[in-house]
Amino acid sequence: MNARDVAATAGPAIDVDRLNKHFGDHHVVKDVSLRVQRGEIFGFLGPNGSGKTTCIRMLCGLLTPDSGTGTCLGADIVKESARIKRQVGYMTQRFSYWEDLTIRENLDFVGRLYQMRNRAEAVDRALEDLGLAARANQLAGTLSGGWKQRLALAACLLHEPQLLLLDEPTAGVDPSARRDFWEELHRLAARGIAVLVSTHYMDEAERCHKLAYIAWGELLAQGTAREIVESVGLSTWALYGGNLVELGERLRGAPGLAQTVAFGTALHVSGPDQAVLSATLARLAQAEPALRVERIDTKLEHAFIYLMNRASANEAAPSRAPISR
Repeated sequence: MNARDVAATAGPAIDVDRLNKHFGDHHVVKDVSLRVQRGEIFGFLGPNGSGKTTCIRMLCGLLTPDSGTGTCLGADIVKESARIKRQVGYMTQRFSYWEDLTIRENLDFVGRLYQMRNRAEAVDRALEDLGLAARANQLAGTLSGGWKQRLALAACLLHEPQLLLLDEPTAGVDPSARRDFWEELHRLAARGIAVLVSTHYMDEAERCHKLAYIAWGELLAQGTAREIVESVGLSTWALYGGNLVELGERLRGAPGLAQTVAFGTALHVSGPDQAVLSATLARLAQAEPALRVERIDTKLEHAFIYLMNRASANEAAPSRAPISR
């Protein structure tokens, strides 16, 4: 039995049911239910303003939900928020540490906030584990985005939490640093640590064990990447040749077609009715012999674009039920 299996026997790290949050007349989070197992990397996706950050802040005790119930690491999210704050590691969207302090001084200060008895030992361990030891005396303000990210993660892990809540942690970080960061997340998950991470990057979404997609405060889908792709029920084709921009404009509103997305030298077209869309593309190929039409697998990005477009179209009066696995 591996670390993830052992951790799962302790019960879910996050288990919340029908959370709601209003800011004035604005209903920001609407009946959101989530379950994240220990040792699991759970991706949280959605457009800006969709409610991701508000959800995360309710989970870590920084915001109190207007209604709904649940636990975080076994603690009640309403009645035991102080206990939760001490047991989770929370990484905000923006770098929130002190730029006029060194890396070591930042970590030592965080250790003081947590009143850690073995503070110096924990700081040394964090510096070593995150590859920061050689830069320990460098001012945080002089670090690149990738190194600031490592410092923020080291600070999150200093008090040895069993749950990390990471709010768009790789925004503005170069691809190499993003790759290293995700390798570290998988190492942490293998030790039984649960990770809830919000991201806009599809390659990062595909590295998660499970995903949830939220838009306008509602969960539209959750499950594994394969489950979400299957749940939207799209069929997808790639079109090659001709002016793709013009072709995409001409195809709008065509029978069976739900979306067109340019991918490099191809135009990807998708729709929920395979037979109708196939007939539409057959007629198009017959009228334009230079056009090549090829059936392809629907990918996670196609599914999320479809979900986002559908949510935007129904924002004024959403009436759909979440797709849940």
